[in-house]
Amino acid sequence: MIRKIIRIDEDKCNGCGICATACHEGAIDIIDGKAKLVREHFCDGFGDCLPGCPTGAISFVEREAPEYDEAAVRKAQEKKGMEKTAEKKYSGCPGSRIMQLHREDEQKMSVKEQSEKLESRLRNWPVQIKLAPVQAPYFDGAKLLIAADCTAYAYASIHEDFMKGKVTLIGCPKLDAVDYSEKLTQIIAKNDIQSVTIVRMEVPCCGGLEMAAKKALQASGKFIPWQVVTIGIDGTIKE
Repeated sequence: MIRKIIRIDEDKCNGCGICATACHEGAIDIIDGKAKLVREHFCDGFGDCLPGCPTGAISFVEREAPEYDEAAVRKAQEKKGMEKTAEKKYSGCPGSRIMQLHREDEQKMSVKEQSEKLESRLRNWPVQIKLAPVQAPYFDGAKLLIAADCTAYAYASIHEDFMKGKVTLIGCPKLDAVDYSEKLTQIIAKNDIQSVTIVRMEVPCCGGLEMAAKKALQASGKFIPWQVVTIGIDGTIKE
Protein backbone atom coordinates (compact mmCIF):
# COMPACT_ATOMS: atom_id res chain seq x y z
CA MET A 1 0.00 0.00 0.00
CA ILE A 2 1.06 3.63 -0.56
CA ARG A 3 1.32 5.49 2.73
CA LYS A 4 3.27 8.14 4.61
CA ILE A 5 6.43 6.82 6.25
CA ILE A 6 9.71 8.27 7.46
CA ARG A 7 12.90 8.45 5.41
CA ILE A 8 16.37 8.59 6.99
CA ASP A 9 19.19 10.27 5.07
CA GLU A 10 22.23 8.26 6.16
CA ASP A 11 24.62 10.88 4.79
CA LYS A 12 23.23 13.40 7.29
CA CYS A 13 22.77 10.95 10.18
CA ASN A 14 25.40 11.19 12.93
CA GLY A 15 24.20 8.11 14.81
CA CYS A 16 23.22 10.01 17.98
CA GLY A 17 20.30 7.64 18.61
CA ILE A 18 17.77 10.32 19.59
CA CYS A 19 15.33 9.14 16.94
CA ALA A 20 15.54 5.51 18.07
CA THR A 21 14.72 6.58 21.62
CA ALA A 22 11.90 8.86 20.48
CA CYS A 23 10.29 6.13 18.39
CA HIS A 24 8.05 4.43 20.95
CA GLU A 25 7.06 1.80 18.40
CA GLY A 26 10.64 0.53 18.03
CA ALA A 27 10.84 0.96 14.26
CA ILE A 28 14.36 2.41 14.28
CA ASP A 29 17.67 0.82 15.27
CA ILE A 30 21.23 2.15 15.24
CA ILE A 31 23.30 -0.10 12.99
CA ASP A 32 26.97 0.52 12.16
CA GLY A 33 26.69 4.02 13.60
CA LYS A 34 23.66 5.04 11.51
CA ALA A 35 19.92 5.17 12.23
CA LYS A 36 17.94 2.76 10.08
CA LEU A 37 14.23 2.11 9.65
CA VAL A 38 14.43 -1.64 10.22
CA ARG A 39 10.74 -2.37 10.87
CA GLU A 40 8.59 -0.50 8.36
CA HIS A 41 5.42 -2.10 9.72
CA PHE A 42 6.22 -0.53 13.13
CA CYS A 43 6.35 3.02 11.74
CA ASP A 44 2.99 4.77 12.30
CA GLY A 45 3.91 7.77 10.17
CA PHE A 46 3.29 10.31 12.95
CA GLY A 47 6.94 11.34 13.14
CA ASP A 48 7.76 11.41 16.86
CA CYS A 49 11.35 10.90 15.75
CA LEU A 50 11.54 14.05 13.59
CA PRO A 51 11.76 16.93 16.11
CA GLY A 52 14.75 15.60 18.01
CA CYS A 53 17.03 14.94 15.02
CA PRO A 54 19.90 17.47 15.29
CA THR A 55 21.03 17.05 11.67
CA GLY A 56 17.68 17.07 9.88
CA ALA A 57 18.26 13.56 8.55
CA ILE A 58 14.62 12.47 8.93
CA SER A 59 11.77 13.43 6.63
CA PHE A 60 8.40 12.11 5.47
CA VAL A 61 7.83 10.38 2.14
CA GLU A 62 4.87 8.65 0.58
CA ARG A 63 5.77 5.31 -0.91
CA GLU A 64 4.93 1.62 -1.06
CA ALA A 65 5.27 0.21 2.46
CA PRO A 66 3.67 -2.49 4.60
CA GLU A 67 0.65 -1.43 6.64
CA TYR A 68 1.27 -0.23 10.18
CA ASP A 69 0.85 -3.27 12.45
CA GLU A 70 -0.38 -1.99 15.80
CA ALA A 71 -0.79 -5.50 17.24
CA ALA A 72 2.83 -6.40 16.46
CA VAL A 73 4.04 -3.13 17.98
CA ARG A 74 2.04 -3.73 21.16
CA LYS A 75 3.38 -7.28 21.45
CA ALA A 76 6.98 -6.06 21.07
CA GLN A 77 6.42 -3.31 23.66
CA GLU A 78 4.97 -5.80 26.14
CA LYS A 79 7.94 -8.12 25.66
CA LYS A 80 10.39 -5.28 26.19
CA GLY A 81 8.49 -4.19 29.30
CA MET A 82 8.61 -7.71 30.75
CA GLU A 83 12.38 -7.89 30.19
CA LYS A 84 12.94 -4.58 31.95
CA THR A 85 10.71 -5.63 34.85
CA ALA A 86 12.62 -8.92 35.22
CA GLU A 87 15.93 -7.04 35.29
CA LYS A 88 14.71 -4.69 38.04
CA LYS A 89 12.97 -7.23 40.29
CA TYR A 90 15.31 -10.22 40.05
CA SER A 91 17.00 -10.92 43.39
CA GLY A 92 18.14 -14.54 43.10
CA CYS A 93 21.50 -16.03 42.20
CA PRO A 94 23.16 -13.87 39.52
CA GLY A 95 24.35 -17.01 37.78
CA SER A 96 20.73 -18.14 37.27
CA ARG A 97 19.34 -14.79 36.19
CA ILE A 98 17.50 -14.88 32.87
CA MET A 99 18.95 -12.39 30.38
CA GLN A 100 18.44 -11.80 26.69
CA LEU A 101 21.53 -10.46 24.92
CA HIS A 102 20.79 -8.40 21.83
CA ARG A 103 23.30 -8.77 19.02
CA GLU A 104 23.51 -7.12 15.64
CA ASP A 105 22.39 -9.40 12.81
CA GLU A 106 25.15 -11.84 11.96
CA GLN A 107 26.08 -12.77 8.42
CA LYS A 108 24.25 -15.92 7.48
CA MET A 109 26.57 -18.77 6.51
CA SER A 110 25.94 -22.37 5.69
CA VAL A 111 27.27 -25.11 7.98
CA LYS A 112 29.92 -25.90 5.35
CA GLU A 113 31.06 -22.27 5.16
CA GLN A 114 31.29 -22.07 8.95
CA SER A 115 33.34 -25.26 9.17
CA GLU A 116 35.74 -23.95 6.53
CA LYS A 117 36.16 -20.64 8.35
CA LEU A 118 36.56 -21.95 11.90
CA GLU A 119 39.03 -24.45 13.29
CA SER A 120 38.73 -26.25 16.61
CA ARG A 121 41.70 -25.84 18.95
CA LEU A 122 40.70 -28.67 21.27
CA ARG A 123 43.73 -30.91 21.88
CA ASN A 124 42.42 -33.45 24.37
CA TRP A 125 39.44 -35.54 25.36
CA PRO A 126 37.69 -35.89 27.75
CA VAL A 127 37.53 -32.27 28.79
CA GLN A 128 35.26 -32.48 31.84
CA ILE A 129 37.36 -32.28 35.00
CA LYS A 130 35.45 -35.11 36.67
CA LEU A 131 36.07 -37.37 33.64
CA ALA A 132 39.68 -36.40 32.91
CA PRO A 133 42.48 -38.84 33.77
CA VAL A 134 45.00 -37.86 36.41
CA GLN A 135 47.87 -38.64 34.06
CA ALA A 136 47.91 -38.60 30.25
CA PRO A 137 50.53 -38.03 27.52
CA TYR A 138 49.00 -34.70 26.55
CA PHE A 139 49.65 -33.31 30.04
CA ASP A 140 53.43 -33.61 29.53
CA GLY A 141 54.78 -30.06 29.17
CA ALA A 142 51.26 -28.69 28.77
CA LYS A 143 49.88 -25.25 29.31
CA LEU A 144 46.67 -26.00 31.20
CA LEU A 145 43.40 -24.17 30.65
CA ILE A 146 40.80 -24.60 33.38
CA ALA A 147 37.57 -23.06 32.13
CA ALA A 148 34.01 -22.75 33.36
CA ASP A 149 31.50 -24.48 31.08
CA CYS A 150 29.64 -21.26 30.20
CA THR A 151 32.73 -19.39 29.00
CA ALA A 152 32.69 -21.29 25.71
CA TYR A 153 29.23 -19.91 24.98
CA ALA A 154 29.75 -16.38 26.27
CA TYR A 155 33.18 -15.68 24.74
CA ALA A 156 33.10 -16.07 20.96
CA SER A 157 36.87 -16.43 20.37
CA ILE A 158 37.65 -18.88 23.17
CA HIS A 159 39.27 -21.38 20.78
CA GLU A 160 41.73 -18.86 19.34
CA ASP A 161 42.30 -16.69 22.40
CA PHE A 162 42.45 -19.32 25.16
CA MET A 163 42.33 -22.94 23.95
CA LYS A 164 44.95 -22.65 21.22
CA GLY A 165 48.14 -24.37 22.34
CA LYS A 166 46.66 -25.51 25.65
CA VAL A 167 45.16 -28.62 27.20
CA THR A 168 41.59 -27.81 28.19
CA LEU A 169 39.66 -28.90 31.26
CA ILE A 170 36.15 -27.60 31.94
CA GLY A 171 33.67 -27.80 34.78
CA CYS A 172 30.90 -26.14 36.74
CA PRO A 173 31.08 -26.62 40.52
CA LYS A 174 27.47 -25.50 40.90
CA LEU A 175 26.11 -28.16 38.54
CA ASP A 176 28.52 -30.94 39.51
CA ALA A 177 28.29 -30.10 43.23
CA VAL A 178 31.87 -31.28 43.76
CA ASP A 179 35.16 -29.79 44.89
CA TYR A 180 37.52 -30.04 41.94
CA SER A 181 40.61 -29.16 43.97
CA GLU A 182 41.63 -32.75 44.78
CA LYS A 183 41.47 -33.88 41.15
CA LEU A 184 43.25 -30.76 39.90
CA THR A 185 45.93 -31.14 42.58
CA GLN A 186 46.73 -34.62 41.31
CA ILE A 187 46.86 -33.48 37.69
CA ILE A 188 49.20 -30.60 38.47
CA ALA A 189 51.38 -32.59 40.90
CA LYS A 190 51.81 -35.70 38.72
CA ASN A 191 52.41 -33.99 35.38
CA ASP A 192 54.84 -31.45 33.92
CA ILE A 193 52.38 -28.54 33.74
CA GLN A 194 54.03 -25.35 32.47
CA SER A 195 51.31 -22.81 33.26
CA VAL A 196 47.68 -22.57 34.35
CA THR A 197 45.05 -20.21 32.94
CA ILE A 198 41.71 -20.06 34.74
CA VAL A 199 38.84 -18.68 32.67
CA ARG A 200 35.64 -18.08 34.63
CA MET A 201 32.38 -16.19 34.26
CA GLU A 202 31.67 -13.03 36.27
CA VAL A 203 28.85 -14.76 38.20
CA PRO A 204 29.57 -15.63 41.86
CA CYS A 205 29.12 -19.39 41.47
CA CYS A 206 32.17 -19.45 39.19
CA GLY A 207 34.25 -18.46 42.20
CA GLY A 208 34.18 -22.12 43.20
CA LEU A 209 36.14 -23.07 40.09
CA GLU A 210 38.69 -20.33 40.65
CA MET A 211 39.16 -21.28 44.31
CA ALA A 212 39.54 -24.97 43.44
CA ALA A 213 42.24 -24.19 40.89
CA LYS A 214 44.12 -21.89 43.27
CA LYS A 215 43.87 -24.48 46.06
CA ALA A 216 45.23 -27.15 43.71
CA LEU A 217 48.15 -24.98 42.67
CA GLN A 218 49.07 -24.42 46.31
CA ALA A 219 48.58 -28.06 47.32
CA SER A 220 50.67 -29.36 44.40
CA GLY A 221 53.82 -27.91 45.97
CA LYS A 222 54.92 -26.51 42.60
CA PHE A 223 55.60 -22.94 41.56
CA ILE A 224 53.71 -22.55 38.28
CA PRO A 225 52.76 -19.30 36.52
CA TRP A 226 49.01 -18.79 36.61
CA GLN A 227 46.39 -16.20 35.76
CA VAL A 228 42.65 -15.71 36.10
CA VAL A 229 40.54 -14.23 33.30
CA THR A 230 36.92 -13.25 33.95
CA ILE A 231 34.36 -13.22 31.16
CA GLY A 232 31.27 -11.03 31.41
CA ILE A 233 27.79 -12.26 30.56
CA ASP A 234 27.93 -9.87 27.60
CA GLY A 235 30.93 -11.76 26.22
CA THR A 236 33.64 -9.25 27.08
CA ILE A 237 36.76 -9.74 29.19
CA LYS A 238 36.42 -7.95 32.50
CA GLU A 239 39.33 -6.02 33.91
